[in-house]
Amino acid sequence: MNLHNLTPAKGSVKNRKRIARGQGSGRGGTSTRGHKGAKSRSGYSKKIGFEGGQMPLQRRVPKFGFKNINRVEYKAINLDIIQSLVDRKNLNEITPEILRENGLLSRRELVKILGRGELKAKLNITAHKFSASAKEAIEKNGGSCSEI
Repeated sequence: MNLHNLTPAKGSVKNRKRIARGQGSGRGGTSTRGHKGAKSRSGYSKKIGFEGGQMPLQRRVPKFGFKNINRVEYKAINLDIIQSLVDRKNLNEITPEILRENGLLSRRELVKILGRGELKAKLNITAHKFSASAKEAIEKNGGSCSEI
């Protein structure tokens, strides 16, 4: 080991310019912040959506409509989907648990049975809601509808 092949330990030398370390560093004085204004002060943090005093976008865009916080949303499942499930699994009753096991419903979803398609099987269906056409089609085949 000689003086000409000494090198600093790996990671010990950083290639960044240190600011606010005096005029001789080339980055003293205003320390790259410019002159005056909020951005030059310590503790400055811009509010979310601030556009330099211009009216912010979220206040410029018109707001309209109504969002009901008490709305209850149902996952719609039609009779043709139930019929294909019955054909594949050979079921005689349908409940939300069976629909969850077969990937048609997620954990917290409520289910509403709708009347699209044709139902051939006699089924006992338990769900949170039924449309009038679905109820009619199920009972026409001798099945039963029960709401949870």
